Amino acid sequence: MSYLKEIQANEYFKTRREFLQKTSRGLGGLALGSLLFPNFLKASGSAEIDRQLVNNRGILGGTHHTPKAKRVIYLFQSGGPSQFELFDYKPELNKRQGEEIPDSVRGGQRVSGMLAAQSSFPLVGSQFEFTQHPKTGGYFSKLMPNTADIAEDICMINSMHTDAINHEPAVIFMQTGSQQVGRPSIGSWMSYGLGSSNDNLPSFIVMLSRGKNGAQNLNMQAWNSGFLPSHHQGVRFRSGHDPVLYLSNPNGITRERRRSELDYLAELEAEQKEVWGDPEIDSKLSQYEMAYRMQSSVPEIADLSDEPAYIFNLYGEEARIPGTYAYNCLMARRLAERDVNFIQLYHMGWDQHGNLPDEITKMAMSSDKASAALVKDLKQRGLLEDTLVIWGGEFGRTSFSQGKITKSNYGRDHHPRTFSAWMAGGGIKPGKVYGKTDPFGYNIVENPVHVHDFQATLLHLLGVDHERLTFKHQGRRYRLTDVHGHVVKDILA
Repeated sequence: MSYLKEIQANEYFKTRREFLQKTSRGLGGLALGSLLFPNFLKASGSAEIDRQLVNNRGILGGTHHTPKAKRVIYLFQSGGPSQFELFDYKPELNKRQGEEIPDSVRGGQRVSGMLAAQSSFPLVGSQFEFTQHPKTGGYFSKLMPNTADIAEDICMINSMHTDAINHEPAVIFMQTGSQQVGRPSIGSWMSYGLGSSNDNLPSFIVMLSRGKNGAQNLNMQAWNSGFLPSHHQGVRFRSGHDPVLYLSNPNGITRERRRSELDYLAELEAEQKEVWGDPEIDSKLSQYEMAYRMQSSVPEIADLSDEPAYIFNLYGEEARIPGTYAYNCLMARRLAERDVNFIQLYHMGWDQHGNLPDEITKMAMSSDKASAALVKDLKQRGLLEDTLVIWGGEFGRTSFSQGKITKSNYGRDHHPRTFSAWMAGGGIKPGKVYGKTDPFGYNIVENPVHVHDFQATLLHLLGVDHERLTFKHQGRRYRLTDVHGHVVKDILA
């Protein structure tokens, strides 16, 4: 008999001593629980959590409107790729190389702390040749030949802008809608709202790669579930023998033994939930059950022996090496085939304050071929139509040089005012170039797309109204786009 039933069996307690004797275990457990799980007594959001646990297909139980995309593959290029060396062609910068950026262009806008000691801001053009695509009109540098090949499949956005000027706040802002940690990531919101399409795999999977030595590490808050139930956070797939940590059974533990352990935990959970009403117990048990099912599904996904040779020619030979960006792109396609809803790739190493020409060449080589291959591969399999692919970083780079300019070297600082990104498939208008910056590439002059607009558009393509997917926390209803964001209808097919 549970402690609660034991207490309820007594209509009253004759003395205070009798009351304390019969409830001591419950009160002690309550105190212990408040120390071990400080959030479980909070009432905020409990109704949403309970409804989510009843409906494991998502709190919405469906979509607000007909979705164009069923899944998302987000190729996040961490560090802030320079748009001037990749997609935003600005011949004016080459013409005025070394000249001070006009005050009328800069407009007194803030710069990062790394430029505090720099008194001069000389314009610097790209060293790389650009080619205009004959049909889309978009420009691609020689660093992105494979992306140029898929120009008719993607929508290039050259007018992205953000609020953050430093890496971690900008990454967190792009992924969660807030510069402060603690909010749920896009993948977590999607898991919470729409649930999972595959019972044997998480709905939100994360993979990391590093393009060069010295790349900044990422804060795990970028794929955290924030104040949502913990089973909505991203599950990281790693390189090596065990893609998911602690998934394999320890020596001496059979699969049958693990099954019996989970069944017993379920019995204990039923009693504990009756007493405490702690929704996080359900989240933990849900994670244990998912891990059990993944013991069979993950090894099959990680086994690339069934991939033909032409696939490795398409993605590049690095796709055979676990942990590389090319490998992760191929894995993303395999996960998309198995209906994983949100697949997040982080490719670190795009932060070039100096030695930009050499370093961005290496980063482009590591990203261009595999990113384009993923789009081509999805398209040839009929998956691109309902898979939304996104490529981009957290901000752009300045049109003036950080440090001195030489014949072969220069750098660029962070620039939140404008940057480039592209999207493909899943309801996006293909072959389109959207947004425009001034001749100096410093300010947006046509069709700005804020981070919240990007997030609202992403959710819209998934069939979700960004204003209606909310979670009550600490007395307020939160959403991914905070109190901002508009769907960018011009880029929708």
